[in-house]
Amino acid sequence: MKIEEVIKKLSDVSTYKIINHHSSQDISMPSIASLKEVVDKLKEVLFPGFVGNSDITQKTMNYYIGSNVDFIYRTLADQIKKGFCFDCNKEEANCDDCIVTSKKIALDFIERLPEVKRLLSTDVIAAFNGDPAAKSYGEVIFCYPSIKVLLHHRIAHELWLLGVPIIPRIISEMSHSETGIDIHPGATIGEYFFIDHGTGVVIGETSVIGNNVRLYQGVTLGAKSFPLDENGKPIKGIARHPIVEDGVIIYSNSTILGRITIGENAVIGGNRWVTEDIPPNLKIS
Repeated sequence: MKIEEVIKKLSDVSTYKIINHHSSQDISMPSIASLKEVVDKLKEVLFPGFVGNSDITQKTMNYYIGSNVDFIYRTLADQIKKGFCFDCNKEEANCDDCIVTSKKIALDFIERLPEVKRLLSTDVIAAFNGDPAAKSYGEVIFCYPSIKVLLHHRIAHELWLLGVPIIPRIISEMSHSETGIDIHPGATIGEYFFIDHGTGVVIGETSVIGNNVRLYQGVTLGAKSFPLDENGKPIKGIARHPIVEDGVIIYSNSTILGRITIGENAVIGGNRWVTEDIPPNLKIS
């Protein structure tokens, strides 16, 4: 086969029904590179001095944060607009409405950043208090995969709550590929959350995790089954992952499946398979 024939076959539109995407409004897809820039700037805002310019002072903080927030707003609004276009199948959609909506969502997201920062601060404290090997909060911020993945998750979760398509998943996968920790942006996670070591942890979309919860490597909060529609396809949006209440500890390689409740202050030992409710304060070794 000649190269020209290969090119012709590769260019055949009929072969691209699944793996090709074309916006109905001829607008480009969200850019992973641009979203990475947004996340990097968010890291500088949320952990000033630890990420980016380490010479920041109280006198320069306002200017430094303001400059980054301006970049985040403009770039994120543009990417959100592209996310809506990516998800749109309307041939006559009103793009002006999407532009206005995207700017509003970007502003709403920025207004939530102080709360995101507060939650991340509790996660840093939880990691420091939960690991005798941790020497300082700074070490936790620099080195712990739990903080890296939670920074991405808490950003992605806010965008998820604001109804932004595709972008929360992209942001989540950035940290998943680096840490081996897979948290769906739809998962709800409370304060003072710590994943020790972390590799192989999976937290599903409809998981609900309370405050002061600790997981170890290899823990799965997954679904037990997938209800199917009349066409045999999984029904979307059903609550199918565990509820983990305050103070729970789940040790390495345990698998918790289904919409069950792990009661407050329960402890689940390593390598356990759990598909039924666990009452509060129970210890399973």
